[in-house]
Order: sequence, then structure tokens, then C-alpha cells
Amino acid sequence: MQAHWNAALQTLEGHSGRVNSVAFSPDGKQIVSGSDDGIVRLWDAATGATLQTLKGHTNWVFSVAFSPDSKQVVSGSSDKTVRLWDAATGVALRMLKGHTNWVHSVAFSPDGKQVVSGSDDATVRLWDATTGAALQTLKGHTRLVYSVTFSPDSKQVVSGSSDTTVRLWDAATGAALQILERHTGPVYSVAFSPDGKQVVSGSGDMTVQLWDTITGAALQMPKGHWGPVYSVAFSPDGKQVVSGSNDRTVRLWDATTRAALQTLEGHSGLVNSVAFSPDGKQVVTGSNDMKVRLWDAAIRAVLQTVKRHSRSVNSIAFSPNGKKVVSGSDDATVQLWDAATGAVLQTLEGHLGRVNSVAFSPDSQQVVSGSDDRKVRLWDAVTGAVLQTLWGHSKKINSVAFSFDGKQVVSGSHDATVRLWDAATGAALQTLKDQKDYNWVYSVAFSPDGKQIVSGSGDSIVRLWDVATGAVLQTFEDYKGYVWIFSVAFSPDGKQVITGLTDMTVQLWDAATGAALQTLEGHSRSVSSVLFSPNGKLLPTLRVSSDWVVEGDVNILWLPSEYRPTCEAIWNGTIVLAQSSGRILFFKFTHGPKLITRN
Repeated sequence: MQAHWNAALQTLEGHSGRVNSVAFSPDGKQIVSGSDDGIVRLWDAATGATLQTLKGHTNWVFSVAFSPDSKQVVSGSSDKTVRLWDAATGVALRMLKGHTNWVHSVAFSPDGKQVVSGSDDATVRLWDATTGAALQTLKGHTRLVYSVTFSPDSKQVVSGSSDTTVRLWDAATGAALQILERHTGPVYSVAFSPDGKQVVSGSGDMTVQLWDTITGAALQMPKGHWGPVYSVAFSPDGKQVVSGSNDRTVRLWDATTRAALQTLEGHSGLVNSVAFSPDGKQVVTGSNDMKVRLWDAAIRAVLQTVKRHSRSVNSIAFSPNGKKVVSGSDDATVQLWDAATGAVLQTLEGHLGRVNSVAFSPDSQQVVSGSDDRKVRLWDAVTGAVLQTLWGHSKKINSVAFSFDGKQVVSGSHDATVRLWDAATGAALQTLKDQKDYNWVYSVAFSPDGKQIVSGSGDSIVRLWDVATGAVLQTFEDYKGYVWIFSVAFSPDGKQVITGLTDMTVQLWDAATGAALQTLEGHSRSVSSVLFSPNGKLLPTLRVSSDWVVEGDVNILWLPSEYRPTCEAIWNGTIVLAQSSGRILFFKFTHGPKLITRN
């Protein structure tokens, strides 16, 4: 089971048509889904295994729900019927006829005695759940009824319609109690809060709306979806609302403050149905992509999802004070972001080729960038102004870094040289080149005292350089086979060096002797970024490894393929993932990292 994509816990596949409706059983052990393939499916919520395939409808199944005791399932279809099923055996128990058009929505009353259905014939119907007898036909909507459900005490029914209204009805008499009008588009979904005091609705006007059931007053919700909202639901404790939309996202909202909490992305089609598990810890969703997905509803949490770069992001870094993030992209721009809000602060333009490496100065006031255009640029991190353009490399620049005192910059290039620059004047200070066969330089870093530089290259050799003389002090070559060294870093005390390799390992070295100390294995792809923690301990806590965010030895957040980063940065429990699409995602976690690696 793949777990914890912000939650994607499971993807349940089996339907051959779009999934229109999903629901948890009240005991939390099963999931039911209804699809355009005309089939109702029951799934094991723990394992994802198919338990039952319920066949009988002759057309699309639009809505499904469990009885309060989890023993029965009700379904509504475009074949104009409502059907009741035995959840244990899959046997069809009753077929309820009366609607003259498609049945879009069905639900059991919380006391299990009645079933309600909403139809394209503009009516809401109440049925006896035991006998199947028709009890009430509620008329008032002027167009299709898309959604119906009971209040927690079974005394009221709420309905949403393409006539843009939400209506409250007395379940015993059929009388209209409230007509709630504010939406400007069809109302596709409605739900009561667990205490019955509020109703939530989702509409084609792209909004989620909260209503007071006593006064009918609308409680304003912020806009978030950019497509019609097809499904909404309250969490069992009433503290959250979940919504699913045509924009392919699932969103979690705080029902009290009405603030947006999370955006869950992963479906490749519009989201037709959403529901919380009985314990409120999971959300289940159904989509046009024919998949049912399970999500972790706990907020670990995505702070922002922003997309400003137009092409792949190659490098990303936090400022030392943690307030900003810098990114470099194939679109030839450098961007500065607010780490707290995800807002773009500056777009730095000037490079003529893709930007391969970016870094902040120790005081967070400057940024350095290296590009395919063979230039190193220094920028003012506050104003975005270009401070220096450093010329000298004859091929693209793969890596840049500031010295710990901020006075120098180092760069590594495809021209097989490492260059030192004065950060204040831009003057070239040293060109470091080994007399032996040498290869592209992929990564460079200063020692904490600024006296040495470490570089990693495509010839499988790590080199230590003397900053003052330019001499090679050490070479680290104890590798099994030919590897490229994509990333290098010193420990805070300068006594050790760590390297990230194309053979999917991380190697630890003694900086004085060049001896190999430790090989860390576990990555499933090349390791292109490594760092020590400020205390220098080699204890992996928060990191990105393959398709997981890992804390210690525990996989805590699964990353679907479309969310796996090209590069990332981690600071004090916040991870920023940069992607080939140009999107940047900000995550906040409970614990901060000690050793950070990325592949």
C-alpha cells in the first residue's frame, strides 16, 4: 500500500467508467463506489481489495450510500431506479420505482428507516427502507435535483438543484422549511453538519457555501476551486469540510474559520464525489479518471502550491534565516519566494540560458546563480537588482556557492574548472584545474573556515582544493565502478565531506585523510543533493527519498509521480519541492531535519 501523500493512501482500480459516487460504511471497514459502468463496487477500506461487485442497474450509477448499520447499500441510477443491496452477500433486496427521470442522489436516514432520492424529474422522494413503499414526493424545485440527504436527527431533508437553490424540507410532512438562495450556478452537492445546525453546498459557480439551518443565513466561504464543485461533506466532528471539483482537486476547509487547509491533488479527471471516514482521519474520492482514492485527512501539511516558472526547476534553496526561498529554472529566470506564504517576491531576469544552481549569501541579502549561458550572477535579494555578472567559464555552470563569511563565491562548470570570485567586486581570484584527466564539475562547496573547497565531477573523483594556492590537497576515489558525483558538502566542523552519487548512494569521507567512512544506501535514483545539519550529526530525519518524504526510517508522505521533485530545499521542518512543470510546493512538517538528501 502506498501511503501518506498528503495523503494518497490507496488507489482503488476496477471500474471501467467514471466514478460518480463514493462513501465509507459507518463502521469504517468498507467503501462503496458507483460508476458509469453501471456497477456498484464494495471495497475493503484497509487493503483496497474488491469485496463485492453489485450488478443490476442498466445504466450509469450516480449515487451510493450505506445504511447506518453498514449492512445495506442504496444506489441511484440513470435507469430511473433506486436499488437496495445486501452489503455482505451483494444480493439485490429491493428496486424502488417512481421517478420519471435519472436518479442523481440517494441517502439513508440516520435512523435507517427511510431512503431519500433526488431526480432529474425535479422531485425529492422519500421511501420506506424496509418495504420500499413511497412515503412522500417533495415538490418545489424547478429543475434537476442533484443532491439530497437527511439531517442527523432524520427529521429534515436538504436538497440542491440546478435551479441554484438549496431547500430544507420537513421529512414527516413534506413541507418546505427554507429556501436558501445565494449560489449563481447549479447546486451539485449538499450535506448537513453533524449537529444539524449548518448545511454545506457546492455549486457550479465554483464556490462552497455554508448555511445556518435555523435562519437560512449564508456564511461566506473563500474561493479556492477554479471549476464547478461537484461534492461536499462535513467531517464527523464538524470541524472540517471537504470538497471535490472539476478542477481535479480535493480541498479541505476549516468549518469554523472557513480557511483553506489543504489541497489534495492526484486525480487526472474531475472529482465527482468526496466523503470522510467515520473517524475523520481519511477522505475517499471518486473521479472521472475511473479511480477511487483514499487520502490522509491529517494536516501535515501543504502550505502553498504555486506555479510561476514556465519550465523545469533545477535548483532551490532556503535563505539562512528561513524567510525566503530562491529557485532557478530552465526558463532562464531566478525567483524569490516568501517561505511563509508562498508568494513570489521577485523574478530575476538576465540569464540567457537555463539556471542550474542558486544559493543565498550567509546574511540572506544576496543570491548567486549559475547558468547555461556561462555566467555567474549576483543579485540583491531585496530589490532584485543585478549586483555582479561574473565572466570566465567557457561552458555551462552547474554549481555555485557562497563562502561562509560571504566574501567569496565558488563556481563549477562543464569546462572542468572550479573558479573563485570576489563577491564584492566580482574579480576572478583563482581558477582551479587538476593537471590529471578531469571532467565536468557538478558540485562545489566551501569548508566552514573558507580555506578549502570540495568539488565533485564526472570522473568519479572528489577533490579538496586549497583556496589560497589552488593546489589539490586530497582526492577521494574509493568508489565501486564509474560514478558521477552530483553533490558535495562539508560537515559544520570541516572534518568530514559527504557526497551524493549516480550509483544511488551517499558516501561519507574523512576530510583530512581522504578515507571512506561510511556508505549510505537506500535511494532508488541518483542522489543529486546532500547537506549536513547544523550540529553535524549523521542521523537522517526529514528528507526526500525516491517517491517518499521520510522521517528517520519512516515513510511519512508518499509522492505520486506527478509530484516527485526535480530538486528541493528543507529548513526547520518545511520542505519545498520544485517540479519539472515549473510548480513549487511548500510543505510544513512537525520535526526539522538533521541530514538532508534528495534524489
